[in-house]
Amino acid sequence: MYIIPAIDILDKKVVRLREGDYEQVTFYDVTLEDMIEKYHANGTEYVHIIDLNGAKGDFSNQQYLFNVIKNTEMKVQYGGGVRSIEKVKELLSAGIHRVIVGTQAITNPEFLDELSMAVCNETQCSDQVVVAIDVLDEVIKYSGWMESSPIKLMDYVDRCLRLGFYRFLCTDINKDGKLGGAGIELYEKLLDHSPFIKLIASGGISSMADIETLQQIKVESCVVGKAIYEGCISIEEIKDWNLKALISL
Repeated sequence: MYIIPAIDILDKKVVRLREGDYEQVTFYDVTLEDMIEKYHANGTEYVHIIDLNGAKGDFSNQQYLFNVIKNTEMKVQYGGGVRSIEKVKELLSAGIHRVIVGTQAITNPEFLDELSMAVCNETQCSDQVVVAIDVLDEVIKYSGWMESSPIKLMDYVDRCLRLGFYRFLCTDINKDGKLGGAGIELYEKLLDHSPFIKLIASGGISSMADIETLQQIKVESCVVGKAIYEGCISIEEIKDWNLKALISL
């Protein structure tokens, strides 16, 4: 299992939100460039970047993000306002390694079908597209977690799998931004239902003990953000963990 450090960007600043609420934002006195360099210097291969402006349809950060990404060797997993096939292709062309799709995949029944036809072959859907599932008490939320979908969680997973998408970023909203531990019960249910999905866990991870538990239930990787900024997990611990993970492959 691999640890992917998370960097959320709002108005070109590094931030964290509590439970996805833009009114509960913490700003950190560090730049995106600084954070990427720190992770890269410590041997981390992937970084998870969310454009919080983009999530609201404001792409004023995008050129800044593209410029930063072009100047790093790190593989970027990127999300925030990806609501068209053209946007997915634009991001991939800009050097994004993986594009995260969320709201549009829930609200537009044809989007995933069209995306599958546009980018999928035997490996690309897994390597290039990540389906985000934001969950509150087993209800799928979207549009910045403000709206609820009537689609049942496991039915949605099954539909994605049929279309060739099998890497999922699952955020337990009850846990996000609280440093209260990962949503183990939710991830176990998903993996019991579909043992072969590539699951990226997100939300609430507060310690290396949480990460060890996620490894035991066989998630593919996990996204860690606030725990790093708040000093609960050190970059050195992430480096050591990821090096061991690479050696074990």
